[in-house]
Amino acid sequence: SMMAQKYGEYPHVIYEIYNEPMEDTWESVKEYATDIITEIRKYDPDNIILVGSPHWDQDLHLVAADPLQGFNNIMYTLHFYAATHKQELRDRATAAWEQGIPIFVSECAGMECTGDGPLDIEEWTRWVEWMEAHKISWVNWSISDKNETCSMLLPRADKNGGWDESLIKPAGRQSRKFIRKYNEAVYRTKKEKK
Repeated sequence: SMMAQKYGEYPHVIYEIYNEPMEDTWESVKEYATDIITEIRKYDPDNIILVGSPHWDQDLHLVAADPLQGFNNIMYTLHFYAATHKQELRDRATAAWEQGIPIFVSECAGMECTGDGPLDIEEWTRWVEWMEAHKISWVNWSISDKNETCSMLLPRADKNGGWDESLIKPAGRQSRKFIRKYNEAVYRTKKEKK
């Protein structure tokens, strides 16, 4: 209620109310979500609310079988790491999407689910193409400078931004490449305005 009262009037707010339920059942997540969404909607009637599903936001088939009822602007989160999660998870997500479940990928990247290991560019590309084909919004993990594959910046990168190519690790460069490719019109418009 505090966050909804403070930020609910702004149209760009997205609430993610439960990140990566691990051992919870869909029934318990659904009960929790109902309580939290009801509270948010007292102060914010229309901003998007993201709801997780069991098993690190991957069991969308459970959501599709018994989605939340009576709420507007609800989406369900999906998380993947391309070197670990492949076609089987895409198939599960596609089946849920085809049943009308709105999906938002609030965490994804190209390496293993540990956040480390090699990038699987081929599989990551399949994921990005799948999200774009289904018009699913997605967020890459993570803009940080840890010693891990998923952290997109080198430790010497300035926390205030302004990073040149030499400060961006391979995961960051690939993320930027995808983002620019699928948002080409945005970049073109910005250049035209200059």
